[in-house]
Amino acid sequence: MIGAVVLNLLPLAFFKYYNFFNDSLRSVWAGPWAVHHLDLLLPVGISFYTFQAVSYCADVYKGRIAVESGLVRYALYLAFFPKLISGPIERGVALLPQIKRPFLFQSGLFVSGVQLFFWGMFKKLVVADRMGMYVDMVFGDPEGMYGKTAIIGAWMFSLQIYCDFSAYMDMAIGCGRMFGIELSRNFNFPYMAKSVREFWRCWHITLTSWFRDYVYIPLGGNRAAAGRWALNIMLVFLLSGLWHGAAWTFVF
Repeated sequence: MIGAVVLNLLPLAFFKYYNFFNDSLRSVWAGPWAVHHLDLLLPVGISFYTFQAVSYCADVYKGRIAVESGLVRYALYLAFFPKLISGPIERGVALLPQIKRPFLFQSGLFVSGVQLFFWGMFKKLVVADRMGMYVDMVFGDPEGMYGKTAIIGAWMFSLQIYCDFSAYMDMAIGCGRMFGIELSRNFNFPYMAKSVREFWRCWHITLTSWFRDYVYIPLGGNRAAAGRWALNIMLVFLLSGLWHGAAWTFVF
């Protein structure tokens, strides 16, 4: 299991993080560190299907799901195109049984998928992208903005990023329904949350639950001593930051 997890993570580590760590070391030890920067093309969706592959290996090892003997079905589980670029991150226990069962066209499910797809497209093109024009103006010249303008820009950015990301989720789930596949819900009104804990349970649900089940709990979760518990939380959010982008801003 450890070998399978490592082999799945190696391509992600190389394509997404090699230059980040290499360039960081070169900036610190400019003289002795002479490893060259590589012009790499990041494979589309590598973060999402890598996490699905890792969860599949862990679930098979723990006996949560049976081994999938069909290579085509397993490949479809990893690379089902509606959720490939922006998620949601699916689990084998939820997606593989849907792939295996015979396809039966359901007009109601298809219509629901079309409606959700176009609702997501509206949120992306009409709401998020229009807000993005104002946000880009504010963030592009923050020193030239008045206080109220900057505050409005910050608020609009929080709405823009939600509408943008949740729009992709709506389009992915809607597209999946057209093929008779029900993908996982990824947002549940996060800005209506009454606490930080509740917010993280409602924002990018499949990612936060993945880190909880495959990183946080195996490290000991909140069952450990206070110091180890704090370390577990820090490791989860450190890895979450790096997953979102290979840059020190994400780490911080």
